[in-house]
Amino acid sequence: MAEPPAKRPKIVRGEDDYLPGNIVEIELRNFMTFDYLKCKPCSRLNLVIGPNGSGKSSIVCAIALGLGGDPSLLGRATNVGAYVKRGEENGYIKIFLRGDTEEEQIIITRKISTQNNSDWLFNGKVVPKKEILAVTQRFNIQVNNLTQFLPQDRVCEFAKLTPVQLLKETEKAVGDPQLPIQHDALIQKSHDLKIIERSVERNGETLDQLKALNAEQEKDVKRVRRREALLEKAKVMKKKLPWLKYDMKKAEYMKAKELENDAKNKLNEAAKTLNDLKEPIEKQKKDKVALEAKCKKVGSLISDNAKRRMEIMEKETQLEVQAQGKIKEIQDLRKQEAYRQQRILRAKEELAAAESELKDLTSYEPPTAEISKLRASILEIEDSERNMRQQKSEQERSLVQLKMSLHHCVDRLKDMESTKSKLLYALKHSGTEKIYEAYQWLQEHRSALNKEVYGPVLLEVNVSDRDHASYLEGHIPYYMWKSFITQDSGDRDFLVKNLRPFDVPVLNYVGKSGRHKEPLHIPEKLRALGIYSRLDQVFDAPDAVKEVMISQFGLEYSYIGTTETDQKADDVSKLGILDFWTPDNHYRWSRSRYGNHVSGSVEPVDRSRLLLCSSDAGEIERLRSRKKDLEDRISDLEESLKPLQSDIRQIEDEASKLRKRREEIVNTINHHNRKKQEMVNRVDQRKKKLASLQEEDDLDTIVNKLAEQAAGFNAERYKCALRVKELLAEAFSYKRSFADKHMASIEFDAKIREMEISLKEHEKFALQASLHLEYCKKEVEDHRRQLGAAKQQAESVTVITPELEKAFLEMPTTVEELEAAIQDNISQANSILFLNPNILAEYEDRQRQIEAMARKHEADKRELTRCLAEINALK
Repeated sequence: MAEPPAKRPKIVRGEDDYLPGNIVEIELRNFMTFDYLKCKPCSRLNLVIGPNGSGKSSIVCAIALGLGGDPSLLGRATNVGAYVKRGEENGYIKIFLRGDTEEEQIIITRKISTQNNSDWLFNGKVVPKKEILAVTQRFNIQVNNLTQFLPQDRVCEFAKLTPVQLLKETEKAVGDPQLPIQHDALIQKSHDLKIIERSVERNGETLDQLKALNAEQEKDVKRVRRREALLEKAKVMKKKLPWLKYDMKKAEYMKAKELENDAKNKLNEAAKTLNDLKEPIEKQKKDKVALEAKCKKVGSLISDNAKRRMEIMEKETQLEVQAQGKIKEIQDLRKQEAYRQQRILRAKEELAAAESELKDLTSYEPPTAEISKLRASILEIEDSERNMRQQKSEQERSLVQLKMSLHHCVDRLKDMESTKSKLLYALKHSGTEKIYEAYQWLQEHRSALNKEVYGPVLLEVNVSDRDHASYLEGHIPYYMWKSFITQDSGDRDFLVKNLRPFDVPVLNYVGKSGRHKEPLHIPEKLRALGIYSRLDQVFDAPDAVKEVMISQFGLEYSYIGTTETDQKADDVSKLGILDFWTPDNHYRWSRSRYGNHVSGSVEPVDRSRLLLCSSDAGEIERLRSRKKDLEDRISDLEESLKPLQSDIRQIEDEASKLRKRREEIVNTINHHNRKKQEMVNRVDQRKKKLASLQEEDDLDTIVNKLAEQAAGFNAERYKCALRVKELLAEAFSYKRSFADKHMASIEFDAKIREMEISLKEHEKFALQASLHLEYCKKEVEDHRRQLGAAKQQAESVTVITPELEKAFLEMPTTVEELEAAIQDNISQANSILFLNPNILAEYEDRQRQIEAMARKHEADKRELTRCLAEINALK
């Protein structure tokens, strides 16, 4: 009998007392509380002792993370970057494990960084994490098993484990990886065994009940099966009935097919006869076509001959015309010779008359003195006109400059007035909704006021420096900027009454002649502390507005300093300055009424939202006065230009008259010179005409030349006549050939016509045969369609199989006998009666259930036996 295997593998230690997988050495760098740590645990129990915060948990965390554990299993941070020592970027964990032998040493290194990156090294070589996990699994190191590795932050989790969970975790930790798997398998098999036992017992009882029910119904089942057999036989006979009808249709179809074949043979014979007749006709037609082509060719030759004859005749006619023309020229030349002598005599007379007229022409002396006098007068007038025009251009240039200045002034005034709109818009959006309406009302009713009224105050105040604007706006309350200032009590009452719907304040200024204005004087001590001005000195406004602002809000007691004043604020207050501004702060001091104590406050300076859009009211008035002055000057200058333009027009008229008189004299001189030149030219022309008439060729030479040309034309005419004669002979031969071929073509037409008459008679016979064939085809197609429908009907009822064909042979062979047999079988089946019509279906269904249940019962028994054997093996 074999010895049973040990429940646990025996632990074997090496000579160094270490087990395979023991930690031999731990090295940490920049890990949690450690800058650097190196420790070597012993081979058995190791204790880490120290006060809180000394790094005990850090070593435990390093072991878990260094052996492939996730940060989450420690119950602390979830990211590995959180374990890098604060202030460092990266660190590492190096763990030395004892291998299977004392010589084999395993070094696992994990490099971590604050970016949550991890790099794994195995014996100094970079590897993926799965290789490190394979090493720990090889030595059964389970850092995620609370029974093997229990961090202090997960003790509560360990205490919550149930006994079953604790048992499973312990089995995983003892060393044999198959132990928990076998335990789970044993539990599952025991559960399966109970299910199978219950199934075997239940199936046995059901099987017995089904068998008892079927035994009671066997007699009724036999009668039902007898009835079904009769009905089945009648059903099979019904299946043969459409196939018998199909056989009848098939016989009719075959008969129609034979008639079609006979008609087709007759049509083929007729077609053959037609082909035999068509061949000679086609041959005759081809011969006729060839003959017609020859006729056409001869006809074209005849046309070409006629065309050439016409061309030669036209040429001969042209030559005749040219010859007659030359003869006529000879006759004309003889007539023109007398006329030429007359023209020479007439030309001599005209030349003598022209020379006499040129000799009798009187001389003309031009009025040079008058022309010189006119030229001097014109130059004098032009100088005067030039001076006047220069004076006019200077005045016009001045006018243009003034208009440009006026345009710039108007644009500037528009810009200033649009700035008022911006200021009104700023007031409206800061809370005074009807400031536009109040300002418009004031402009419309200024004529009803006794004295000048200013307002809103924001439109009257002009501050050039942005910082000063912020100081002034921070010092003066908002209601003042939307206020209207009058200088008469009647105006005040009038405005209060009418501006009440617009929700704007109205202030009345009463000037005090005795008020002493303190001049600005900054002592050297204050200048040393950065104080350089006062709020009443940094803005411009009408006197009434400025006096109200100063008297109401004490602007002459509020000073302005620099950033240096911020650092020496306490020294400023010691010099009696209780209110001053710097670029960043507003300082205020106040004295107690009772104890004379001084308390101060410092507030930041808010940037100006209203004054930075302000415009200078005095500048607007200056622009308006300048605009009026420029308009007056432009008007005066335009009036002074009018008489100057009148003088220039008068001088231009005088100069025009003088120029016209000079042009008349010059035209007279030119006319005389032109007349004299025309007469000289006429004499020269008549001389040239006479010379050309005398230089013409001799008449006899010209006549001989024309006679020779006429003789040449007549010779050419003779040649054309000979050529026409040759072409006429050629045309006669062509026409004779054409007539012979045309007669032959007519004979061909007669023969073809006779043959086509015979062909038409045979075509009529062939057509009758074709129609008969079509009728036969239609009959065949009808029978084929009926046959197809019968076959489709028969196939829809049933498909003939070898067994069915054998059964058909035993049945009647005619439709009438088959229908009678079907009726007999149905009558016999209907005579068999029973109470339950579904008894056979129930019996067969129950029989199938019995067979399936028996198979399942046997399978469950086999499964029960196998499950018992597996449980015994696992135990």
